[in-house]
Amino acid sequence: MLQTIAAFDHLGEENAFAVLARATQLAHEGRDIVNLGIGQPDFRTPDHIVEAAIKALRDGHHGYTPANGLLATREAVVRRTLATTGVEVSPESVMIMPGGKPTMFAAIMMFGEPGTEILYPDPGFPIYRSMIEFTGATPVPVPMREVNGFAFSAEETLSLITPKTRLLILNSPANPTGGVTPRAEIEKLVKGLEAHPHVAILSDEIYDVMTYDGETHCSLLKFPEIRDRLIVLNGWSKTWAMTGWRMGWSIWPNGEKGAHLYDKVRKLAVNCWSCVNAPSQFAGIAAIDGPQDDVEKMMRAFDKRRKVVVEGLNALPGISCITPKGAFYAFPNIAGTGWKSKKLASALLEEAGVALIGGPDFGVLGEGYIRLSYANSEENILRALERIGDFLSRDSVSAARG
Repeated sequence: MLQTIAAFDHLGEENAFAVLARATQLAHEGRDIVNLGIGQPDFRTPDHIVEAAIKALRDGHHGYTPANGLLATREAVVRRTLATTGVEVSPESVMIMPGGKPTMFAAIMMFGEPGTEILYPDPGFPIYRSMIEFTGATPVPVPMREVNGFAFSAEETLSLITPKTRLLILNSPANPTGGVTPRAEIEKLVKGLEAHPHVAILSDEIYDVMTYDGETHCSLLKFPEIRDRLIVLNGWSKTWAMTGWRMGWSIWPNGEKGAHLYDKVRKLAVNCWSCVNAPSQFAGIAAIDGPQDDVEKMMRAFDKRRKVVVEGLNALPGISCITPKGAFYAFPNIAGTGWKSKKLASALLEEAGVALIGGPDFGVLGEGYIRLSYANSEENILRALERIGDFLSRDSVSAARG
């Protein structure tokens, strides 16, 4: 066997893709599968965005672009950031990325090494912990508790910081829980971080427009006191239904303390992915500057589905579900069913034809929960809820519990 470095043995996976593969296989075998597992909008990319990419190709934009992205694309991100946060950033602090994950990869690689600690949300996006363990740093879970609406507690988060802490990862609106952390709690955290100037912050704001019930997203860019150590992750995939385009952006620190990080991530791009393809960048500009009607239509649909999901889940035996305030996920509590999370998710896929993700795939605190994505049609959601209810109601199910 060829010998690889030990770090590769610590890499985890995003199990949503494994569930998607299994659901696809079952569908190819003739099974009727309702997939509520994968986290991508079921809407088409708006036509004007697609046409912008086609025009770019026809206009001859076939070559390399700068490693940090076309200036026009970075300037579009600057405009969008000002419109959504009221904060003006420099295009020289914006990196255009091939999706959202490269920003996680870059930030965690910069700060993670043996002997250091990185704080991350739990339950949270699984790549956070996977990359932390790859670097050899110690992953420190920041609990996202149901009692808090799956928002972080500033007091609890601050209590986990030690002299070894290098990076704090935050995510609101959140995957997998749909939690939205209120501004008041964010303000407490920022105030507390004044005592920990050695800690950098990675704020994953990929779901920033996806809030409900009057909730609003509070970007950490609004707090100039941490701007010189703040990395913001965002992108096109969720807001404009562009998951397959692999288009993300990140905003990097300014000021003497953190400005050097931008050149480090630019060099990482040169060494790894070189650049983001030109047609996708022109599509990204069109997404930001063009009409937002399709985004608004999608959000209305998600809001309607969210209500159907919560009502339906709370009617199922042994399941309770708080109302998610953001993103397009519900994270129901299944403790009352008597099932372990991953075993229930597997059984629902294999026996009921419903693809979901077990809570432990999002962290050690995910046991007792499953993730359901309502980025699927209302018709399919209702079919899935009916199948889950039928499955849980079978007398024979009790013998398989545990």
